[in-house]
Amino acid sequence: MDNAVHFILQSKGGCGKTFISSLLAQFFLNMGADLKGFDTDQENRDFYAYKGLPIRYVDVMEGKTTIDQKKFDGFMESLIVEDGVHVVDNGANSFTPLLGYLVENDGLALLQEAGKQVFLHSLIGGGDNLDSTSMGFSDILNNSSAPVVLWLNEHFGDLTEFSGSPEFKTYRPRLRGALMLHRRNPQTYGEDIKKMTKARHTLTEVMASPDYTMMEKQRLRIFGKDVFEQLAKINFS
Repeated sequence: MDNAVHFILQSKGGCGKTFISSLLAQFFLNMGADLKGFDTDQENRDFYAYKGLPIRYVDVMEGKTTIDQKKFDGFMESLIVEDGVHVVDNGANSFTPLLGYLVENDGLALLQEAGKQVFLHSLIGGGDNLDSTSMGFSDILNNSSAPVVLWLNEHFGDLTEFSGSPEFKTYRPRLRGALMLHRRNPQTYGEDIKKMTKARHTLTEVMASPDYTMMEKQRLRIFGKDVFEQLAKINFS
């Protein structure tokens, strides 16, 4: 688990990348890792907004509208020379530039040569997000041989049928692991998770906060336990 880099990548915006990044970061922090988070989203600094997590913002903008790929150099150097578990949240606007940068410069191999374990995390969402997130996930598989962790996010719709589909079975050989963010009661769990993410609170902060009722804390505790138990089954070594 030590000395690893975890990239969270998906071309589709608004599908839960930052939420997944925060959960992954909390998992490693709870495991005692020397966590170092990076937010490369150039429009929404939502991962950076989690003050309960050690997150750095990576500015790669040239002016107001252009991403300068050369500015990824300093970010890559931090990943190479700094020890610890790095979690990198990537926005939809910087997905193509970052993926192109990593492919063009053989960046993942460079990280591995520097002694880093590299993992790519992506997600597939249910409902109207299924087709676009599946395409984004395929792009990641086609552009890298690094171990991949797939997150299935049922917030936008049920994925039970998809997880048993021939399409999913074609992904299986490439996956280091897969986990499900199960669809839960939107009036209870859904509202609680929305409240937590809107406040950019970690689960630890939720449990210590007077702003959550006992039942809200109980439901979020159940949710977190489910996610962390799934992550614990994945071989990150």
